[in-house]
Amino acid sequence: MGIDTIARSIHPSFAAPRAADRLIVSHSSAAVRPEAAAAMPLAELPRNVLATIAGLRQPVDAEQSDLLLRLIEIGFVPGERVRVVAHGFPGREPLAVRLGHTTFALRMAEAALIDVLPGNAP
Repeated sequence: MGIDTIARSIHPSFAAPRAADRLIVSHSSAAVRPEAAAAMPLAELPRNVLATIAGLRQPVDAEQSDLLLRLIEIGFVPGERVRVVAHGFPGREPLAVRLGHTTFALRMAEAALIDVLPGNAP
């Protein structure tokens, strides 16, 4: 069973991978978003900037597949609003990321797997 099959069973908006290195899906349907070029990794999002999750990067190995599945299970799915509220010191790691009413600590490698659209994009 592949990661996309498992992910679709958890969240229906997760779509099959494209040829590109990012998976960009709409929250309301499985259509590919044209705004994909404006997406950036969550790891690069400045502090206190509201963003919308655009998609998840494609896993390169089994470890990343497991990590992506865990991120999906805790709510990092396309359409959700996020913001980085703090960086660790030294080295900016971990990131404190606000998702809904919950704050998560993510390593930079984890945050780099999540693509976001900065601003108030739905």
